[in-house]
Amino acid sequence: MEKVLIAGATGATGKKIVNFLKESQYFEPIAMIRKEDQKSFFEDQNVQWIMGDLSEDLSHTCKNMDKVIFAAGSGGKNVVEIDQEGAKRFIDASMANHIKKFVMLSSMGADQPEEVKELHEYMVAKHHADIYLRNSGLNYTIVRPGALTNDGGTQHIQLSHKLSEQGSISRTDVAQVLTRVLHDDTANKETFEIIKGDTLIGKALETMSTVKF
Repeated sequence: MEKVLIAGATGATGKKIVNFLKESQYFEPIAMIRKEDQKSFFEDQNVQWIMGDLSEDLSHTCKNMDKVIFAAGSGGKNVVEIDQEGAKRFIDASMANHIKKFVMLSSMGADQPEEVKELHEYMVAKHHADIYLRNSGLNYTIVRPGALTNDGGTQHIQLSHKLSEQGSISRTDVAQVLTRVLHDDTANKETFEIIKGDTLIGKALETMSTVKF
């Protein structure tokens, strides 16, 4: 099984990612945590963890890892330091440790942040982080969902490199997409947007299935 390090594992979406990976026969989740009191949550689930702070050096976190998912966020409190520079530190650590695939949770609007009035600073930060990843030389997938909700997952989405409409999507469905694109034959060096829709996630991702990287 491949070891997958999750930055943002303690967040609402991150916990769902961990749960999906726990059920996988291909991947083993490793939760990156920042505080000592977060250990017990993952220990109770028999999930391994590693200490790491996105505002500090992360080179130790990616040692012996195969792939990574960046699903962390500052919640708007420290956007440049965490959403932008923290992502860059995680990318640097991934490069140094020859990570085989980097999956980035981004956001719709990150491609054209100048057109987004609300959350503008956040979109700019995600924009710069995405560009940094694309230029890193790593194999990557950048997933840009619409507004995240806590609704139950439907396992159905709309997916395109650039969607023609805005929309929302459940964290559960986003987490499932993020775990599915970890596979070697899916969405290599691809960036795409997703919102809730009518197409099964697996079927939608077939359009992004490729071996190029």
